[in-house]
Amino acid sequence: MADGSMPDIGSLELLVAVVRTGSISAAAREIGVTQQSASTRLRAIERQLGLALFHRTPSGTRPTLEGEVVASWADDVLAAAARFRAATRTLRGESTARLTVAASQTVSARLLPLWLVELRRQQLADGRTPTAVQLLSGNSTDAEALVRDGRADLAFIESSEVPSDLGSTTVDRDELALVVAPEHPWTATGPIAFETAATEPLVAREEGSGTRRAWEDEVRRRLGRDAAAPAVVLPTSAAVRSAVANGLGAAVLSRREAADDIRLGRLRAVRTTGDPVVRPITALWRGGARDLSASGRELIDVAVQTARAQAGRRTPAPQ
Repeated sequence: MADGSMPDIGSLELLVAVVRTGSISAAAREIGVTQQSASTRLRAIERQLGLALFHRTPSGTRPTLEGEVVASWADDVLAAAARFRAATRTLRGESTARLTVAASQTVSARLLPLWLVELRRQQLADGRTPTAVQLLSGNSTDAEALVRDGRADLAFIESSEVPSDLGSTTVDRDELALVVAPEHPWTATGPIAFETAATEPLVAREEGSGTRRAWEDEVRRRLGRDAAAPAVVLPTSAAVRSAVANGLGAAVLSRREAADDIRLGRLRAVRTTGDPVVRPITALWRGGARDLSASGRELIDVAVQTARAQAGRRTPAPQ
């Protein structure tokens, strides 16, 4: 039964780490506590919320559907806490440059943290005060709107459609993956025909999601018709991953977004015929190139450098 209290920030960090790693012991090492302490804190969270958040088995710890959803909400709380810490540093005079960044879910969860760490490293190495960054997370349509109405200085979206009324540049590319539960019939066959995947009602994000838009645009481009209407529409990538893992159906997700679940065996990636579906990661801002702020330009440069470095690690050296 819920006791009405709110889990502390450390407990939320532990919860998110367990969902990401699939292991209480791995999460405990990451957070810097003992496994026994981690297990005790997780059970305390479940009592506080009145929810069963995990399936505990000898092979590991798997989140329930409620656990996936609560973890996605915890991510939002942790992001807000980070913004609060950055804002208080600014008030103390520890930061002179500010940048409000809007980002789609894949970018905010998988890419932007790496960019911000590298941006801070470079600025400190140059003897400069790091930029204070405020993050606003939503879907790609939300991010576009936040830049357009002036609430964000810069946005990063993962959509195949780039608005013509904003300044833009491509900083990276992202592959989409068709994913299913391990016991799904598609895992026992060869590549699935792209047309078969396009005809299947998928578990999908809401309209405005860059992932959903990119998939639907690619179906129209290749087949000249619309993709099947979704079987279920869910508000977060975490909820989509959990629904698929529990056998609700197939989904198309960013391969980066699904990587941990694929590695842990919660999901299987199914190949489709034809070329992989790849969509751009695009930076947006108001005006032209001259209107981009210095701190925004610096973050874009870091994003491009990071993408090139990762592409280099993925490409075998010539013999």
